Amino acid sequence: MLETISILLENRPGALLRVTGVLSARGYNIESLTVARTIDPELSRMTIVVDVDSRLRQQVIKQINKLVNVLQATDLTDCPSVGRELMLLRVRAPQEMRTTILKEAEVFSARVVDSSAEGFILEATSDPERLDEFVAVMRSYG
Repeated sequence: MLETISILLENRPGALLRVTGVLSARGYNIESLTVARTIDPELSRMTIVVDVDSRLRQQVIKQINKLVNVLQATDLTDCPSVGRELMLLRVRAPQEMRTTILKEAEVFSARVVDSSAEGFILEATSDPERLDEFVAVMRSYG
């Protein structure tokens, strides 16, 4: 089962490695990982989505809480949340298809972050299923 863990830790070299090491040493696959500094530059917030047997959820949290530099690890699995993914997608866009591709991208609220003679790099943010649809539509253009 996918488990979402929020970790507050000291912003120190090796802290991220220790947390991911605990998970990988036990054979848990990390599905998603986000780390950023907090308002306090001495602290970072790490959010991990990891594939863990539901019976072992609390054990994983306890193991992470024991690590050096970890101030608090919290299981957010059962908390209400909104999941979003960010995608950058390179699309080949011959001159005659550019307008059509941009109109299709607009349907998915994607925006152009770079463009060249060969095509575009598009940015889209949505739920995973919607992004899969976006990729399928853009794939038809090459």
